[in-house]
Amino acid sequence: MKKYKAFAKVNIFLKITGKRDNYHELFSRFMKLTHLYDELSFEAKTEPGFVLKGNFSCETKQNTIYKAYEVLLEETHSDALVKLIDTYAIKVEKNIPSFAGLGGGSSDAACFLKMCNNTLDLGLSLKELAKLGSKIGADVAFFIYDYSSANVSGIGEIVEKFDEAPLELEVITPNILGSTPKVYQAFREHFYKELSDDEYARLSVHSSKDILQEYSVSKANDLFEPALHLYPELKNSYKKGWFFSGSGSSFFRLKELKH
Repeated sequence: MKKYKAFAKVNIFLKITGKRDNYHELFSRFMKLTHLYDELSFEAKTEPGFVLKGNFSCETKQNTIYKAYEVLLEETHSDALVKLIDTYAIKVEKNIPSFAGLGGGSSDAACFLKMCNNTLDLGLSLKELAKLGSKIGADVAFFIYDYSSANVSGIGEIVEKFDEAPLELEVITPNILGSTPKVYQAFREHFYKELSDDEYARLSVHSSKDILQEYSVSKANDLFEPALHLYPELKNSYKKGWFFSGSGSSFFRLKELKH
């Protein structure tokens, strides 16, 4: 069966701009990592119902792919979708680390939505799929559009393509399983700061390469200091010139060219 790639991302910068219901509003530059991806495929099975095959750290019904199935079924009421899930398991070859700030779960969900849409000719537009994705998680819409680079705002549902050459980035992920809700809470309680209109405007138009050359890790990502506050062992993996993705625990930098 055909394999579909679910790519990882990094946050070139990440600024918290407010709170809406249970979500935080943000302003961020997402960049797709073309060298790091999970692979999803349909695999024939005999057992009924939703079957997910892969190395996951959560129960199936807590998995973003299962949540994507639920919202897609609620939207389409498609008998063909039910038949597809009864006939095939979803196999996931996991390469993106979990709890890493690289969007693996969100990317898997987006990939599954697009797989089903294409396989069953459901006819949903990217905008419609992205709207469904926002019900699953804040990063899903970005992965639906599959841009190399984008400015993302709101609670992740506003995705604006940013035209720039892709950067060659290297990523390291220490074995530190952080809690995104706890990192956001620490930001609110101990590190809260407002994003000025001037900085918002500057970040909106600056290239990712310029931002990585001009900003420090803590200036680029509002969540680095609260994550470090909660997980001091992050210091052991941080080196000057590296940046922090999402709420962690991954670091990334521009890949050094070999002469």
